[in-house]
Amino acid sequence: MTYLNKMYGRSAPSPKESNKNPNRVAGGIRGQGADTIAMLGEDGVERILPTQKYVQALEEQIRKQQAAINVLERKLNRISTAQDQLATRITSS
Repeated sequence: MTYLNKMYGRSAPSPKESNKNPNRVAGGIRGQGADTIAMLGEDGVERILPTQKYVQALEEQIRKQQAAINVLERKLNRISTAQDQLATRITSS
């Protein structure tokens, strides 16, 4: 019966990873005015705090930027190593 269930039964949808641009997500949250909440403390002082969704969008931006920086640093290291090797070949010739 498991074969028939696999073929014709409904399966739970697999969780999809969001491919949205984090810059647009954070900008959309700010544009809607949902990036902060105002809280009134016991002492009567109003505190403005960022929302959890906005902070998560900013953290996603940071992760993507750090990944891009790591890739560029690796490329820079490879190019500088290649340049040093070429310079030593030229001077030794």
